Amino acid sequence: MSIDYAAFRRELEEFARKSCPPEIRAVVAAGQKVTKREYQAWQKILNARGWGAPGWPREAGGTGWDIKQRLVFEEVMAQNDCPPLYHHGLGHIGPVIIRFGTPEQKARFLPRILDGSDWYCQGYSEPGSGSDLASLQTSARRDGDEYVINGQKIWTSHAHEANMIYMLVRTSKEAKKQDGISLLLVPMDARGVTVRPIRSIDGWHHLNEVFFDEVRVRADNLLGEEGKGWTCAKYLLERERLPPANVARLELLRRQVTRVVDDAAQAAAGRRDFSTLRHKLLQCEADVKGARVLMAHATDDLIQQRPLGVQPSVIKMICGECAQRLTTIALDAVGPQAAHRFLADAGEDVPSATWIQNYMFTRSRTIAGGTAEVQRNVIANELLGAA
Repeated sequence: MSIDYAAFRRELEEFARKSCPPEIRAVVAAGQKVTKREYQAWQKILNARGWGAPGWPREAGGTGWDIKQRLVFEEVMAQNDCPPLYHHGLGHIGPVIIRFGTPEQKARFLPRILDGSDWYCQGYSEPGSGSDLASLQTSARRDGDEYVINGQKIWTSHAHEANMIYMLVRTSKEAKKQDGISLLLVPMDARGVTVRPIRSIDGWHHLNEVFFDEVRVRADNLLGEEGKGWTCAKYLLERERLPPANVARLELLRRQVTRVVDDAAQAAAGRRDFSTLRHKLLQCEADVKGARVLMAHATDDLIQQRPLGVQPSVIKMICGECAQRLTTIALDAVGPQAAHRFLADAGEDVPSATWIQNYMFTRSRTIAGGTAEVQRNVIANELLGAA
């Protein structure tokens, strides 16, 4: 059956305008930090409409949309200042459960991701195990029908908001390091879990360190086979940079910065020349469109089970660097006095201070999830061959 994409777009536009609460759209439009409150409320609305997981197959509770429908969805939602989909559940661990989970695990975990009941964070990085993730040391020993976990995770985004963590643990030290790793789903309220905040330079709270002291979790919370978690991890990491929501976030940012430049130009009333900033915005717009095309090709390759090659690295690098350029444009538009007000504890209520925070936050985009230097090495090795 052929799909009327124009009618589909109109349906999405009407839904976004009527169903996304104004208070949520205001947070997004202003470039403020989107928290669990906004994400979760929007997820419940989408799920009630049957659109809770645009990238999942129908049999798992998703929409079953084709790639063009998914891209149109992300584009329309961004154009109407709706929050992007929360990635940890829908884009990361959800697909892993669909691929590696037992029927019982799918029945237990997937509906709670769809309706927003379970809110996940990722327990991968450890002190000394960032780029070399396979060197992780957090352990899990089998004790009857449970695993007992000891160790530490760091740079854990949203751990202070999450009620679940999907985490890599070492269940064996006998095999080579990749073969001794397993993937567990762990409730954050389990006895022995401690979350401590890590305050970042932007003044927002995203990051945490998480400690596990004799934490017990059901053995049937193991995804895949014991000792074969590295297979699950690679499957997740390959998809981590590919959900269309990644480009949707970039499109949202571009729209927000365009508003900032327009508002600043209007406030300046001809006293400042904004032509250079507008030219830089056009260049960023071209990059956003290019990233969308790359995302469409890569997602289609995933669906058709073709090798992705370096596409995830290219997309990650483009999105990170473009986000940094966009927030630099916004900061140039609001002017240097914004920094003074921010440092004088203006806080998030002052619009110009919000763009200081956005600027600071996007400095991490070329570090978190694999540095730009690592991505360039991956791309060079693939295209030119290892030296």
